[in-house]
This record gives sequence, C-alpha cells and structure tokens, in this order.
Amino acid sequence: MKNFTAAFFLATVCVVALAQPAAPAETPSTRDVERARIGADRARLEAGFQAEDAECYKKFAVNSCLGKVNERRREAMGDLRRQELLLNDEERRIRGADQIRKTEEKQSPEKLQEAADQRAKAVKDYESRLEREKKKAEDRAATKAGEQGNSEAAAARLKGGQDKSQARSEKQATAAEEAKKLSERQKEAQERKAQHEADRLKQTKPPAKSLPLPNLPSN
Repeated sequence: MKNFTAAFFLATVCVVALAQPAAPAETPSTRDVERARIGADRARLEAGFQAEDAECYKKFAVNSCLGKVNERRREAMGDLRRQELLLNDEERRIRGADQIRKTEEKQSPEKLQEAADQRAKAVKDYESRLEREKKKAEDRAATKAGEQGNSEAAAARLKGGQDKSQARSEKQATAAEEAKKLSERQKEAQERKAQHEADRLKQTKPPAKSLPLPNLPSN
C-alpha cells in the first residue's frame, strides 16, 4: 500500500500537469528519481527473496517453502511493475500534452477548444483509472487480511478440538484406572472375608466324641 501511495502521488502530479497546459511539464529528474526508487525496491526485495530461497534449501519441505517465497515474490514484483506502467503512462501523457500545446499554437479557436475538451477527457479517464487501481489495491489488502484471519480462526478451532479430544482421552484413562483399582480393592476385600470365614469355622469345630468305656465282667 505504501508503494501504491507513492505511485498515486506521482500520478496526481501528472494530472495537475495535464489540467494546466500553460504550466511546465513534470521535470525528467523527478521521474528519474521515481524510476530509481522502483529499481532500488526491486533489488532490495529480490535480495531478500534470494536469502529466503537459501533458507528453504535447509528445510525438509523445500518445494513447499520455495513455492510460498515465489508467491510473495510475484506479488511484490507485480506491484512494482504496476508502478512502472503507471509511470510510463504518465510520461506518454505528458509528452502528448506537450505536443498538443505546441499544435494548439497553430490551430484555430475551434481546434483549440476541441483539444481542450480532449485534454479534459484524458484527465477524467486517467483519474478514473487511478481510482480503480486504488480500489483494487484496497480490495487485495482486505482479501489478504480476511484470508489470514480465517486461517488463524481455523487453526484456533483445530487446536481447541485437539485439546478437548486430549482432555476426553485423559479423563477416560483416569476413569479406567480408578475402575481397575476399585475392582482390585473389592477382590481383595472378598478374599479377606473368605479367609476370615474359613478361620472362624476352624475355631468353632465341635470336639471329637470320646470312646465308649469297656464292659466289665459281672461276679
């Protein structure tokens, strides 16, 4: 958006020049400075992307990483290219305006009015184009922000689902462990009860009957 603002400012200067035929056209040095800025931005961005390319080769998913870098490279370089095209268009229109002014000096009042009308139409068309470009840039920025927001929301929902699933698994594992311990305690209690009952029965066993006395002989 910063780059587009710079291009929009430069284009506005051109519109003013077209709307005022008697004023001097934009100086070549100003356009040269703008072209130099675009070239410097392109070199700086490309150096950064090449550094990112080098980092991608250190990762496992090389192709995926390179694809993302190239996508950002195309978007950034495309924006610079659009600025160059706008600058070229400005230069053509300025040259055309200069030519019209030179021609008007040799034309009749009717021709002068016709040329003025053409200039006014050219200015209006150019302003409309600038407005469309600005709207497209704003729409792209809004779309990108929306996609990023949706991606973050989806990631948050996924993490929330994973956390809930993990919590359920841990709760089920804890319940199973508690049930196992309870079963073991019940089994031990039953075994102790059975042992206690066996010990009690041994202690209360009736004594053995005594043997009968032998019969004595009578006199």
